[in-house]
Amino acid sequence: MEVEIKIDPTCKIPRIVIAADRITDDVKALAEKLSAEDPQSLSGFKDNTVKILEPEEIIRIYSCGGKIVAVTDSGEFQLRKRLYELEEILEGKKFVRISNSELVNLKRVKEFDLSAAGTICVSMSNSDVTYVSRRYVAKIKKILGI
Repeated sequence: MEVEIKIDPTCKIPRIVIAADRITDDVKALAEKLSAEDPQSLSGFKDNTVKILEPEEIIRIYSCGGKIVAVTDSGEFQLRKRLYELEEILEGKKFVRISNSELVNLKRVKEFDLSAAGTICVSMSNSDVTYVSRRYVAKIKKILGI
C-alpha cells in the first residue's frame, strides 16, 4: 500500500481519497477505520483535578458504591459516565465486560486462571485480581478461543 500526502493551502478540511482497482475487504476496513469518529475522551476525576484518560492506560473500570472508577498505573479516577456508556465508547479498544459491574482491558490482563470451578480468576498487570461472573464465563471463553 502506498501513502501519499499532498499539502494544499486552499484545502481547509483534510480529505482522504483511497485509490484502488477494486473494492476489497481491506479497502472497506480502511475506509471504515478512517471514517470512524474519534472516541470520546474520558475525563477522570481525582481530588480536585481532572485528567484525560487514554484507553490504553486504563487497566480496569468497575462500579463501587454507585460510583464508576477507572484504575490506571497512576491511581484510581472517578468517571462520570455509566458502565454501559463506557462499554460503547471503548468498543473495539480491547475492553470486555466480565461482570455487571466491571470492564477489563484485555491488553492489561496478565493471566486468566480457569482452575476454579465455574468461574475465571483474572490477574491484571498491576497485581489486581478480579473474577469473571458466571454469566460472562461463556463470553470470555469465546473471546479466548477455548
